[in-house]
Amino acid sequence: MLDQIIVMLHPFMPFITEELWHSMASETGGRNYDLIVAKWPEPKAEIDADAKAEVDWLIRLISATRTAKVELNIAPGTKMTAHVRDGDEALQKRIARQSSALDRVGRLESFSFDPAPEGATAQIVIDGATYVLPLAGAIDIDAEKARLNKALEAVSKEAKSLEGRLGNANFVEKAKPEAVEKARADLADKSAEAERLQAALARLG
Repeated sequence: MLDQIIVMLHPFMPFITEELWHSMASETGGRNYDLIVAKWPEPKAEIDADAKAEVDWLIRLISATRTAKVELNIAPGTKMTAHVRDGDEALQKRIARQSSALDRVGRLESFSFDPAPEGATAQIVIDGATYVLPLAGAIDIDAEKARLNKALEAVSKEAKSLEGRLGNANFVEKAKPEAVEKARADLADKSAEAERLQAALARLG
């Protein structure tokens, strides 16, 4: 293993690795050629499909949890409990294996397969299983609803104004093409923002 590491390092630090190559050879009976002509390593690593799928699941769950927190204005460091619905025994074992990463990186400190308590929740669906995150204690739900409604009202007003401008034939025909294109792009952005805010409100119930 050390030999292969030195071979791969050689293009970046040739003098040091050449010295190490021959120094290490004293334990194996010497080298009959210099490192510069050593054969490049041929990796024989195989992809572990199960491990790859598990890491992919871990990334998606943590990413979705972070996205939900951003949408609901929850501090990133807030630790939460996830109640898992429609999860099988294999999922339970997977969660147990990855509990440390889920806690440290995803801030999901515990998992339960019992129903979530009554009240507002955020729900995340990954591979058919639903992760229900109770929001009581994580945020002021009434204040967050008021904030989201205010933001939704403002962005909807802007979107309506842009729709009116783009629906005006005089504007579309006489304005510069780049101005029309910008208005269309702005409308798409505002519409997407409105959908995001409506989804966040729906999470709160």
